[in-house]
Amino acid sequence: MTKKMEEITLLLVEDDDVDAMSIERSFKSNRIGNNIIRAYDGLQALEMLQNDEVPTPHIILLDLQMPRMNGIEFLQAIRDDKKLASSVVFILTTSRADDDMTAGYANQIAGYFLKDDSGTNFIDLVNVLDSYWKVVQFPK
Repeated sequence: MTKKMEEITLLLVEDDDVDAMSIERSFKSNRIGNNIIRAYDGLQALEMLQNDEVPTPHIILLDLQMPRMNGIEFLQAIRDDKKLASSVVFILTTSRADDDMTAGYANQIAGYFLKDDSGTNFIDLVNVLDSYWKVVQFPK
């Protein structure tokens, strides 16, 4: 049985309030009503996932530059956790560093988006995600 796109929860791991509001606004303005749960850093996101506070299936939108636990550390932690290892993660960052991109893909991210390229409406990200969950099958 396939999941409807409305049933997919988005976990937004983002410490910047302006970026978080812009992302949420872009989803709403494009009539994508998925539930968005926000964590302010990697440590909070990891705890939320481990405590089943984020319903499955879910897609994680991950910033890299965050306090306490950055995005790469978060990725490594979920890939080392059997329960979380198959999480679908898209990085959304300002970092153009090859090391960050390489580390992300080495930890099986689904995509790497630059905030600067997305602009304030994040329409490219919204379009990619909207297309993604229409064709990808998630287990129940």
